[in-house]
Amino acid sequence: MKKENLLLTAWGTSFVAMLGSLYFSEVMKYEPCELCWYQRILMYPLVLILGMAVIKKDAAAARYSLLLSATGACISIYHYAIQKIDFFSNTAPACGRVPCTGMYINWLGFITIPFLALTAFIVIFTASLLIIKEKKEV
Repeated sequence: MKKENLLLTAWGTSFVAMLGSLYFSEVMKYEPCELCWYQRILMYPLVLILGMAVIKKDAAAARYSLLLSATGACISIYHYAIQKIDFFSNTAPACGRVPCTGMYINWLGFITIPFLALTAFIVIFTASLLIIKEKKEV
């Protein structure tokens, strides 16, 4: 797959994730918990970094998106675990005004907001990894 297409895929994923998080908070009025804020802190810059990379056709940005998406995925995995696994939810520390164990959505019994964020981070991570791999082969 061409680097430009992978960059566009990663940027599109980050953009949709940003719009989705803004929809949940601004339209649906779901107040983000502390872990949701950390995931946003890692996702929102990806929209700018990858957007500029798409415009400039700069595959070097994949190094930054790889790191940010890997960190975001780790936070999303933990957040999803404290929502869905009893052991983690029973031992989870208090997260602030909005509990991190709460679920505003639970589509099909497993799709929650952290799961959606994790999916986006995995897509961005995979695209970034493929860009780096393709860059090394050239």
